[in-house]
Amino acid sequence: MNQDQLKQLVGQKAVEFVKDGMYVGLGTGSTVKFMVDALGERVQKEHLNIVGVSTSERTAAQAKSLGIPMKSVDDVDHLDLTIDGADEISADFQGVKGGGAALLWEKIVAINTDKVMWIVDESKMVDQLGAFGLPVEVIPYGSKHVFDKMAARGYNPVFRKVDGEFVRTDSNNYLIDLHINPITDPHALAEDLIHMVGVVEHGLFLDMVNTVIVGHENGPEVIQARP
Repeated sequence: MNQDQLKQLVGQKAVEFVKDGMYVGLGTGSTVKFMVDALGERVQKEHLNIVGVSTSERTAAQAKSLGIPMKSVDDVDHLDLTIDGADEISADFQGVKGGGAALLWEKIVAINTDKVMWIVDESKMVDQLGAFGLPVEVIPYGSKHVFDKMAARGYNPVFRKVDGEFVRTDSNNYLIDLHINPITDPHALAEDLIHMVGVVEHGLFLDMVNTVIVGHENGPEVIQARP
C-alpha cells in the first residue's frame, strides 16, 4: 500500500466521526484533501447537515466545490471537531505543523474547537520532534532581524522559498523553517519563539490533539491521545 492509499484510508476513517449538525474545522494538506473528498461524498449521499470552517483558501475552494457549506471562523461561536494533518507527532502526542504554509489559520481554528483530530500516515509518528523543519510565520517587515536572532540562538533558520521567491501564507506573511533536531523541550522553544517581536505564530501544536488516526498497512489505527 502506498502513502496516498494510507492517507485515503485515514481520511475516510476520520469522516466517520462527523455527525449531523456539527461545525467542522477542515485542515490543510495532502491527507486532509482525501478527508474533504470523503466528507463531500457523505454530504451528497447522506444529505449530512454540517458547516465547514477552513484553515486555508485551497481547502475552502475544495470543500465548496463538493457542496460543503462553509463559514469563516469569525462567523461561528465554536467548532465541534477539527480534522487536520500533521508533519510530525511525537510519542507524547505533541505536534509540528505548517509544512503546507497554513499553520496560523490552522492554530486559530484548532484552539476554538471542542475536539481536535489529526490524521497521518505512519511515517509521521516519531519518538521526538525535530526531524521535520519547524515552520515559523513572520511578518515580512523586519524579518531579516528575526532570522538573525534565530540564527544566533542556534535554531538554524531558513527562509522558505520556491524558485527564489519567498513563500507567502494566506495572511501574506513569510515562513522561516527552523532545523533543530531533536527538539528536546518543545514548550520552552514555543515560549521563546512566540515572544520574538515579528513572529506571528509557530508550528508547535502542544497539548492540543485529542484523537490521532494513523494509517498502517493493515488499516487505520485510532488513538485517544487526550480526553
